[in-house]
Amino acid sequence: MPTTIQRVAILGAAGAIGRSTGAELRRRGIPFRAVGRDGKKLEGAFSGQAEIRAADINNPDQTARALEGCDTAIYAVGLPYPEHKLHPVLMRTAIDAMRRAGVSRMALSSSVYAYGAPQAERVSETHPREPHTRKGQYRKAQEDAALEADGKSGLRSLVMRLPDFYGPHATLSLADQVFQGAVAGKAANWIGPTDRPREFVFVPDAGPVLLDLIEREDSFGQAWNFGGPGTITGRELIDQVYRAAGGAPKFRRVGLAMLRLAGLFNAELRELVEMHYLAETPVILDDSKLRRHLGEVRKTPYVEGIRQSWDWYSRGAPS
Repeated sequence: MPTTIQRVAILGAAGAIGRSTGAELRRRGIPFRAVGRDGKKLEGAFSGQAEIRAADINNPDQTARALEGCDTAIYAVGLPYPEHKLHPVLMRTAIDAMRRAGVSRMALSSSVYAYGAPQAERVSETHPREPHTRKGQYRKAQEDAALEADGKSGLRSLVMRLPDFYGPHATLSLADQVFQGAVAGKAANWIGPTDRPREFVFVPDAGPVLLDLIEREDSFGQAWNFGGPGTITGRELIDQVYRAAGGAPKFRRVGLAMLRLAGLFNAELRELVEMHYLAETPVILDDSKLRRHLGEVRKTPYVEGIRQSWDWYSRGAPS
């Protein structure tokens, strides 16, 4: 089927979701523009493959200029935990820039944070969004801004929610700590219990699904869950990573008390304390709505995804 997408701008292109989307755009032969604050990082990731535009998303003029000539925008801007309060601010700035630049379609890559603590074994799009954490509230406000923009000033919008993810360039994932431990030949840190079923998306699977949603006009004005290939416990994940590395699994469990203590000296760890509920009561997504909409989608099995991820990490995690 011929594509309806003419030219795409990826905001936050150097992150894991941005790279996954860029790889799928190249595979489909769709021209795209990589947009982000760090021009050198973008060059390292996309040189010869995409237009490069350095722009601060917080600057509406720079962002509007970076979006000119693109009919579609993928918003995949990641932020470190201490800066999560900027998620709704940057979203509104980007939407304004999209309207000024004449962008007609936009997709936001989001997370499970806006749902808050799960009230069901599997969480569908109809699950209440009642975040009890600051970061969840920021994500909910970001999603609200994106969906409220739908149908206004010629812009259509959609949201795709992902659980935690892993794979090449997914260095902000919980799983990254396991791969880093295996690379170093040391014990991996694991936050929370190791026996809870968790869900991870292999990051190269995300880009194709995001683009498939954008290709369909009836995807817009809605949020869509995209879950992993099933559940896996922390212990199972650790075992598989260390097996791929050719060694025996080694890990130390970081509980809430230890996390609070470490947070006294480390701002990043301090921000993890309020998200510890996800370790105790993980959100497992129900994405049957998406699969009814698109048909069966590619979900890389954990064994295969972990092997591919280890190949990347063992080469020194190149940029």
